[in-house]
Amino acid sequence: MSTTVDTAFAPVTFSEGAAKELYKLKDQQEIGDDYGLRVGVEGGGCAGMNYILGFDQRKEGDQEFQIDGIRVFMNKAHQMYLMGMMIDWQDGLNSRGFTFVNPNATSTCGCGTSFSA
Repeated sequence: MSTTVDTAFAPVTFSEGAAKELYKLKDQQEIGDDYGLRVGVEGGGCAGMNYILGFDQRKEGDQEFQIDGIRVFMNKAHQMYLMGMMIDWQDGLNSRGFTFVNPNATSTCGCGTSFSA
């Protein structure tokens, strides 16, 4: 059973740059409509938890969101760690890639992909 939740209730948001880059990646890699962007967390990293960000198919326990026209999958258990997070895209001389602005993180590591809550 597919449940799509309105964007207003989505736990994460994308900056304009992140949304643009995600559309670009999906198009360049010819990712089909049966895939969505998986946003989540996993144990590991220097601060205790790593962010998950990548295109994937829907799995058991996922909730689906439409955020800025992007199909997003997130395991319900991960929402408490990610609620209110903004995913941004940096394209500068010193850094290039997705960054995570997470109000739930009590500490982050230098690489920006690991945090503790």
